[in-house]
Amino acid sequence: MLKIAIGQFKIQPGHPDKNTETMMRMIFEAKSAKAQLIIFPEMSIPGYLLGDTWEQTSFLKDCEEFGNEIIAASMGIGIIFGNVAIDWNKKNNDGRPRKYNALFAAQNGKLIQPLNMPYPFVIKSLMPNYREFDDTRHFFSLQKLALELDKKPEDLISPLIMDMNGKPYRIGAFLCEDGWSDDYHLEPMSILAENGIDFFVNISSSPYTYGKNGKRHRVFGNQAKQYGVPLFYVNNTGLQNNGKTIYTFDGSSTVYNSAGDVVDYADKYVEKLRYVDLDELDNMPAISREKRPQIAHIFDALSYGIKNFLNDIYMKKVVIGISGGIDSAVAAALYTHVIGPENVLLVNMPSVYNSETTKGLAQKLAENLGCHYAIIPIQESVDHTISQLESTAVTYLKKNTSSHLNVSSFVAENIQARDRSARVLAGAAAAFGGGFTCNANKAETTVGYSTLYGDQSGFLCALADLWKYQVYDLARYMNETVYGREVVPQATIDIVPSAELSNAQCVDEGKGDPIKYPYHDYLFRSFVERWNKATPEDILYWYKDNMLEENLGCEKGIVAKYFANEEEFINDLERWWKQFSGMAIAKRIQAPPVLAVSRRAYGFDHREAQNGIYYTRRYYELKEELLQNMYRKAFQNK
Repeated sequence: MLKIAIGQFKIQPGHPDKNTETMMRMIFEAKSAKAQLIIFPEMSIPGYLLGDTWEQTSFLKDCEEFGNEIIAASMGIGIIFGNVAIDWNKKNNDGRPRKYNALFAAQNGKLIQPLNMPYPFVIKSLMPNYREFDDTRHFFSLQKLALELDKKPEDLISPLIMDMNGKPYRIGAFLCEDGWSDDYHLEPMSILAENGIDFFVNISSSPYTYGKNGKRHRVFGNQAKQYGVPLFYVNNTGLQNNGKTIYTFDGSSTVYNSAGDVVDYADKYVEKLRYVDLDELDNMPAISREKRPQIAHIFDALSYGIKNFLNDIYMKKVVIGISGGIDSAVAAALYTHVIGPENVLLVNMPSVYNSETTKGLAQKLAENLGCHYAIIPIQESVDHTISQLESTAVTYLKKNTSSHLNVSSFVAENIQARDRSARVLAGAAAAFGGGFTCNANKAETTVGYSTLYGDQSGFLCALADLWKYQVYDLARYMNETVYGREVVPQATIDIVPSAELSNAQCVDEGKGDPIKYPYHDYLFRSFVERWNKATPEDILYWYKDNMLEENLGCEKGIVAKYFANEEEFINDLERWWKQFSGMAIAKRIQAPPVLAVSRRAYGFDHREAQNGIYYTRRYYELKEELLQNMYRKAFQNK
């Protein structure tokens, strides 16, 4: 019998002292439970997404010292854990001390050296440098080390041997990305298996994104089955960030038997030790995880993320501007669920353009949630601002001439948005003792359908990684499952989305946003979330070949519903591409942090530069071809 403890816990990035304290407590518990081995996640001592904290020598020394405490605690138990490893006698490519993302195995107060490794630890071989990951900036890979030693990576990748219960176990230990080797020429798991192992151990620091756990089960399950040995996947919980993008870590640590079946797993977002007997894994029944809708997992991630982010920044109260529309209603219901109605202030800020319908819906939402509620009209202050701007003389000092500013209807719309956020919500948040939220969704963020220093402002944008259809799904899910009653009014779900900043956006007349969400959600998603990101050239190819709706994943027939001909379609495409590639980038750069749930969130995940708007040569050729065909058909039909 080999009793193994899975040490899934909440890693606090940049706090090796607190992480070590948790690990020591879990080690004590595992010893008391007579476990022979305990496994912790990748970078369990320092945390993973630390930015340039990795460049602080004193921090690195701290991590080493805390790692030594864990090694010393291995008397009577084997411990596998992740930490940064430093070779102070060598340099990284940036001239700083050499750092490795490493897996350590300790027993009886000493480190165990893998069979062919020049160091007493396992070095991560595959360095992810996509999405939120930036490993090559900070860490020296095993592949680089092999090149330096005039060896092949296969010469260094090897099992580590731990004696437990009087038997030597050959462990194929590897780190996170090394198990996702489909797109790499090197396959660490295959090399380990060729050396003969009793089981795999994968320590990870893997953020949650919807759909990832299902893919991991397929990948790791197939690998355990292919090599015919069990696999232990150990991940952490908690919240880590790259400044502009905040990631939840759901844990979901999993045990696969030699047939590739899931036989045990840790609950998401829960810090707890789990125990399994290695010798019993193949006799344990396969577990089918509860099938839940995708929106349920998204809700879990958002709730966990909001709660932990507020705790991390020591904020207890939140102010939310509510309009009667869907985005602010969902934000209000979400925050209220997480921190309680006593800590939430909802503020409705009507102007002359806000309908009685939406004002009533804002009131109804506040009543349903039972939060603090205030109505602060803005028309008087907006009129005062416009009057000041138009009546104040502007002197051109070089020629000593004077003129007056003209406030257009478009500028007046932005003044309203800024008055609500920069004046009312900012002041209310300070008086209430908290911060105010940004309620933008991903479609709006994609094309900059927001106002700088207005509704683009806030301390956190919890919905900015959700497309509009997901916001609606979240509203329905919270009504039906979370609250079990209608909290977000059904009329809010049913009315046309509108900013209500002018008469042209009157909801009572069915007028709303220029974004046609049933189509544009999917168009914009192709710009951002496709692994090979789409451009207008791709869109025109798909449109020309009648494959657009299939490739975007939107409703069949939706393009013809919104666009009468090729010219309308192309004009719409260029309008939003210009926004996405132009001013929207500046707005995204200045936007609040985004809580990530998708395969590509804004911020550090979707890295972008302000390069201006560009169309490929082939795009112009396709555009000309489509328009000429349209004109030809029109002429023939006369």
